[in-house]
Amino acid sequence: MKLIEIVIIIAAAVLVIGVIAAAIIRKKKGISSCDCDCGCCSHCKSCGIKKSEDKSE
Repeated sequence: MKLIEIVIIIAAAVLVIGVIAAAIIRKKKGISSCDCDCGCCSHCKSCGIKKSEDKSE
């Protein structure tokens, strides 16, 4: 393998790990990925429940 191939593989791995880490952090903080503005989303009800809980506090 050439050096450029190794650099590309490492960069791709770092990118994938970063996306996974960001998703885990957002989930732990309770941040929705759909912005609660999607009526046709399959997770819309769960977003609405979270939004209602935030207002009651």
